[in-house]
Amino acid sequence: MLTTDQLAEKLHVKPNTIRSALCRTGSYMGIRPVKLPNRFLAWPDDAVERLVAQSQNATESQQA
Repeated sequence: MLTTDQLAEKLHVKPNTIRSALCRTGSYMGIRPVKLPNRFLAWPDDAVERLVAQSQNATESQQA
């Protein structure tokens, strides 16, 4: 599981971008976090890795 700050760093966005999208849509790019008892959010690593891989594949196919 990743924190919101770790997710933002991995996706190269600001943490508030993720928080804002979560408030508007209930997810960030289709990824839903788990709300922890301490009110923090935990984002599933496997879903994040799939999103990053999908993004890289799209970028590579555009360059080809």
